[in-house]
Amino acid sequence: MTANPRIAFLASQTDDAQAALAALSRAHGQHLPEDADVLCALGGDGFMLQTLHRHGGLGKPVYGMKLGSVGFLMNHYRAEDAAGGLFERLAATEPAVLKPLEMLAQTESGASVGSLAYNEVSLLRQTRQAAHVRIDLNGQTRLDELVCDGVLLATPAGSTAYNFSAHGPILPLGSNVVALTPIAAFRPRRWRGAVLKADTEIRFHVVDPYKRPVSATADSHEVRDVVEVTIRESRDRTVTLLFDPEHNLEERMLAEQFTSG
Repeated sequence: MTANPRIAFLASQTDDAQAALAALSRAHGQHLPEDADVLCALGGDGFMLQTLHRHGGLGKPVYGMKLGSVGFLMNHYRAEDAAGGLFERLAATEPAVLKPLEMLAQTESGASVGSLAYNEVSLLRQTRQAAHVRIDLNGQTRLDELVCDGVLLATPAGSTAYNFSAHGPILPLGSNVVALTPIAAFRPRRWRGAVLKADTEIRFHVVDPYKRPVSATADSHEVRDVVEVTIRESRDRTVTLLFDPEHNLEERMLAEQFTSG
């Protein structure tokens, strides 16, 4: 990265994020995302995911600053950065390269809907009745029928989010694996999910979708009334997140596994 990179500051709609946007833009200038060397996302993890979905295709590194309720993917915001010092912080950052999941969902109406997921793809029941889902891996049926509230597939970066709350494993960055985790599984009652190679093609078939409708969500993009969902790791899309050395993502993921509460 250059000594004085061109920065595109992007902010959520919260008052704090908008105030930081104004202060940082005055101090360091403002550039369009396509003209910038680095994108600086001001907000929480939800806004970081929005930024990756909107601008990930540009291939620009993204540096997040926490100005929201949850900031696992963000660095600390320092008010003094508006008076200088941000360029030095950026020069000292450590990169974390992430690969999203590609979801292709088929709906009852016959539509095909594709989306990317940097955290996870989740299937959830839409009514009071449990979902019944068959799971195929690389074209081979591995679970004939999972009766559950839902099931999700998480990337390493997303393994500390919904996946962890559903009692799935935290995955190290660069491990080239994904977590397949059931949500409130009723049958098989003792099935706790699986850790799979990242290049595995996972296909969920919804059993009796008209009686037991299911939705699929890739990060925040929801598709209702799905009958089949295919997921694989993207072969041509990566994003690079930048972290302060004392706040790097790998260390935080490790620390999360030894923290209770």
